[in-house]
Amino acid sequence: MFKNFFPYEYVKSVFHIDYPKLFRTGYRGILFDIDNTLVHHGKDSNHQIESLLRYLQTLNFKIVLVSNNSKERIERFIKNIEIPYVDEAMKPHRTGYVKALEILNLEKNQVFCVGDQVFTDIVGSNRCGIASILVEYMRVSNQEKIGKKRQLERFVLTLYSFQRRYQDRMGNVKKEVPFEF
Repeated sequence: MFKNFFPYEYVKSVFHIDYPKLFRTGYRGILFDIDNTLVHHGKDSNHQIESLLRYLQTLNFKIVLVSNNSKERIERFIKNIEIPYVDEAMKPHRTGYVKALEILNLEKNQVFCVGDQVFTDIVGSNRCGIASILVEYMRVSNQEKIGKKRQLERFVLTLYSFQRRYQDRMGNVKKEVPFEF
């Protein structure tokens, strides 16, 4: 019943994913969410994220940003790095994911999605048959209060923690020591 809510992997951040291992196992494309996955909500890209994205391109990964944000927001984010994107993707609906697969020109079993929200990023990619990696969402340092959706996510992740068969479905791609750029 909850399978579509469970990520294939759950890691601390985009810097805690073993991308070379994923490439060796046959993955060739990555779908990234932007807000609270790569940067804090609404923020521009930074040197660290741009370095990560360039590094992934040197590994020969194809990358597409899939976001519910506007074209203007995404173009501001990618002003220093060339990456295709799907704007106003309507996640968790399949439309944005299908469009991203067309851009990548890859089969869904060659692609994984990285995002911070269970009810958009994870549900959407899982419903499309695309492997999913959930990262801990970025919090503002003094932020204690979380919204109702995040409270529901906590409940789902508690259930996930008891469902071993749904964990590490990509072969445990967690890096204990994060990439540093």
